[in-house]
Amino acid sequence: MNDNIRVNWQKLLLRILLYFVVAVICVVILYPYFVMLCTALKSRAEIFSINGTVLPLNALWSNFVDIWKKAPMAQYMLNSIIIAGGSTAIAMVCGIPAAYALARMKFKGQTAFLGFIIVSQMFAPVVLLIGIYKVMQVMNLTNSLLGLIFINAAFNQAFTIWLLRGTFMSISAEMEQAATIDGCNRIQAMMKILLPVAAPGIVTTLIFIFINAWNEYTVALCLISTDTIKPLTVGINIFNGYNMIEWQYLFAASIFAIIPVVILFMSIEKNLTAGLTAGGVKG
Repeated sequence: MNDNIRVNWQKLLLRILLYFVVAVICVVILYPYFVMLCTALKSRAEIFSINGTVLPLNALWSNFVDIWKKAPMAQYMLNSIIIAGGSTAIAMVCGIPAAYALARMKFKGQTAFLGFIIVSQMFAPVVLLIGIYKVMQVMNLTNSLLGLIFINAAFNQAFTIWLLRGTFMSISAEMEQAATIDGCNRIQAMMKILLPVAAPGIVTTLIFIFINAWNEYTVALCLISTDTIKPLTVGINIFNGYNMIEWQYLFAASIFAIIPVVILFMSIEKNLTAGLTAGGVKG
């Protein structure tokens, strides 16, 4: 009896310790966002006050309204949605067939090609920035949303192929073979059998591509000069002046930039864990 009580107490203490560690991690992760929200609710005088505190003395919710008057926030958000949505669509349309071929077909140089895909992920856009600018200049896409869509799709292509290949390899090929026996060709078997089963992995890949394209800053800053076609990440620099940074407006705009990503995660949270584990196979 005493042994059972001791075991129960040990389990309880371990659970309390686990909850405590999780709570500490959550506080560390969320604290910067809390400071951002508090700063967005302050006046400029309170932000630069020597005796200022983290919490605002008088919350100015009007700051969230003022940013829409001081900057074309709606246009910036629309541009970001077009860029992120377009690059995600292109990356998925190109990545799904490529990942399927690497998962189901055998060909010479397959291992080398997979290695090339991994190596291509090592190059950050900033390293290739001069080359990217030259290519976009030749194609007359230096100051256009279409150029950013192509660039974001290209830089997310390797990640798309690698993650979806693991997802497809985790699905038994016998399901497609059964479909071919019933009269389906390879494309029909992929569309009707494989893709519905791989939906969690596809959704997870789609999330990460969209977020990467939504958060992209460096290439957009260098390629886009017209204010009306700037994405949100670059457009909110309007509050970062030469002589003064309007922190309350900058943080308020940043919160609006975070909202679409949070909504996206909340809407597809069920598929996220399944998709991450579906791609975690050896092959």
